[in-house]
Amino acid sequence: MQQLLSRIQELAAAQATDVVGLRHHLHAHPELSFEEYQTAAFVADELRKLGLEPQPIANTGLVALIEGRNPGRRTVALRADMDALPIQEQNDVPYRSQNPGVMHACGHDVHTSSLLGVARILVQLRDEFEGTVKLMFQPGEEVVPGGASIMIKEGVLDNPAPQTVLGQHVFPQLPAGKVGIHAGRYMASADELYLTIRGKGGHGAMPDLNIDTVLVAANLIVAAQQLVSRRANPKIPSVLSFGKVIAQGATNVIPNEVYIEGTFRTMDEQWREQAHVHLRQLCEGLAASMGASCELEIRRGYPCLDNDVDVTQRVRAAMVEYLGEENVVDIDQWMASEDFAFFSQAAPSCFYRLGTRALDGRYAASVHTPVFDIEAHALAVGPGLMAWLALNELQA
Repeated sequence: MQQLLSRIQELAAAQATDVVGLRHHLHAHPELSFEEYQTAAFVADELRKLGLEPQPIANTGLVALIEGRNPGRRTVALRADMDALPIQEQNDVPYRSQNPGVMHACGHDVHTSSLLGVARILVQLRDEFEGTVKLMFQPGEEVVPGGASIMIKEGVLDNPAPQTVLGQHVFPQLPAGKVGIHAGRYMASADELYLTIRGKGGHGAMPDLNIDTVLVAANLIVAAQQLVSRRANPKIPSVLSFGKVIAQGATNVIPNEVYIEGTFRTMDEQWREQAHVHLRQLCEGLAASMGASCELEIRRGYPCLDNDVDVTQRVRAAMVEYLGEENVVDIDQWMASEDFAFFSQAAPSCFYRLGTRALDGRYAASVHTPVFDIEAHALAVGPGLMAWLALNELQA
């Protein structure tokens, strides 16, 4: 395997500039979730240049197989998401977005170009490994229900079924050249909450003749926090946040309705289900006790992302072999969510982070901001590392 590792590192270094070029093209032509038509066409064309036969899935997604010797021995699936965000880019770079109001601000252009780089490497090594590597180019990670769930429903994890699924994501908290990893529950589930409180509006000087929806909303927002502080097991990470409140009244007008939006996140699927029940009971009961009514819509988002402990231990050991112990960082749980979680619920999986910050501190801007960008060296690391991890899993 040591000879194979060196071979992968050589191939990764030789193609690094080309992979950066692929990323720049993708960054300049971003497309929103489930609208990745040109992106998918570009990816498919690149795969065909390698002699692969990409197949469409989930409308704008693609799947392709790289078969080594004895392809039925074992299968590893590798995932890259392709969609961009509705953000106006503020970076002044030659490869800045050419699509107004759309930007690759979450690094999906990095993930896609990196997986294309993996394909370039593994195609050249077909005679040196056994098994099959399944490439999954996924649409719609940024919006519910998530492209991963649709791909799974359409059979992406069948024929052949992977024994392991791997995914990577940019991580500006770490410099390029380093990677982050966490075994077990890593990222939270995320559900969207939409509440409508209905009462009886009227003059603010005569509250006795009204049913004050604003007062009900204020009580509800405060009371709902008890779900986290008093109903949840303190050992289970949970977050309940309300970020939008609309009460279309005035200084002297109590509105008929108040509209609220929020999010509920946790690391435990059983508690997640219980919390939904508690939330409904709280909203309906509290509103009724104050003479109002409350309608709660819960839009189920992504589940908890659970990195299989055995797979993650193997991946971490392989990372150390490829990068050195000093470049593999054990990172904490994160209450953000990712639809790779659907893969982690369906098969033994590992989702890890690729450092993208420059050593001098540049490119430290967070994802989902209009100035997000990466240190190009990350694309000299990402493809080779993922190729190495895939071949290690084929040997597992």
